Amino acid sequence: MEIQTCSELSMHAQLEQAESFLRQCYSELEKSPAELKQRIEAVHNEIRQTGTYHHTAEELAHGAKMAWRNNSRCIGRLFWHTLEVIDARQAETAHQVAEALFRHLERAGNGGRIRPVMTVLRSGREPETAIRIWNHQLIRYAGYPEEDGQPRRGDPASDAFTAVCRKLGWQGSGGDFDVLPLVISIGEEPPRWFTIPEALVQEVPLSHPEIGRFSELGLRWYAVPVVSDMLLEIGGVLYPAAPFNGWYMETEIGSRNLGDTGRYNRLPAVAELLGLDRSTNTSLWKDRALLELNRAVLHSFKQAGVSIVDHHTAADQFVRFQEQEKQRGREVSGKWHWLIPPMSPSSTPIWEDNKLKELNLSPGLIYQKPAYAGPDRNPADDIPSMKCPFHQ
Repeated sequence: MEIQTCSELSMHAQLEQAESFLRQCYSELEKSPAELKQRIEAVHNEIRQTGTYHHTAEELAHGAKMAWRNNSRCIGRLFWHTLEVIDARQAETAHQVAEALFRHLERAGNGGRIRPVMTVLRSGREPETAIRIWNHQLIRYAGYPEEDGQPRRGDPASDAFTAVCRKLGWQGSGGDFDVLPLVISIGEEPPRWFTIPEALVQEVPLSHPEIGRFSELGLRWYAVPVVSDMLLEIGGVLYPAAPFNGWYMETEIGSRNLGDTGRYNRLPAVAELLGLDRSTNTSLWKDRALLELNRAVLHSFKQAGVSIVDHHTAADQFVRFQEQEKQRGREVSGKWHWLIPPMSPSSTPIWEDNKLKELNLSPGLIYQKPAYAGPDRNPADDIPSMKCPFHQ
């Protein structure tokens, strides 16, 4: 009996993953059997010679779209085919990576008419050359814990990363909405930080369609949520730096980012502004404040001309996505408690959908430990606010 070595087994797995992806990808792209056969042979030869293979630009683009389509936690997958993929695998230095990320922000922002975009940097097969983006999102607000008698400010979800940035030399103003810098590392090189140009940080100040004093709360949020710490897997090739964005669902800002007690915790302030009775839960002051905060988010984004979707429309769109996938003979992967919106979930069609199940599909987007976390730390400890990748 011939015994296979670990490297041989690994190569066999790589060959299987690559071929499985190519068959599905080329089928969906309606390539000819001859093209598929030729490509599989070329990839097999490349893997046997080098241990890996390189995707063509077309394979990379479609593989990234498939990864979004397969993401079990995303409610916005109806638009998976519209994802614009920027091939930035040629970026070598931290400065070149930063420039690629700035281009992503400009392209995705699009003057408020947000485009779904993914920028893919080179694969991370060799640890000494792997590119990592330390930020959870390209744009994110700093967090400052209470210290030296000063009240806490900013976003608690960013406390750990803000401390890392300050240790690297960045200094914020200590306010509630300080935009963090980009932090990039390549292999064993020390991380570098880059200030994001103000022109690329579009923010929306919050006002209310009926409550004139709402703007006195001084709330705002950034327009484009670009998740930057997930790993993209396509046919066995791993891309540890592949930031991507969709557009916001209003409850991600109103209910979670600004409303959660572990985030900005602004429901009490909204309730005070509305003159609600906070002495008893039976007044439902939290529910009423939550509704008006979400109304303010929707109103403000629409007034500013920035793309956003409400949770009822998003849920209806997800049902359409399920129907389209069924027509194409594909099973939808879904994690129910991530897909139901954090506000009025029982009033959406997803609430009654008990057939959803999470599938292990490839290509995919995978959570990975933050680049600044120690070997024994749980990524969830550093990123307590992980939500649907395209709606955070």
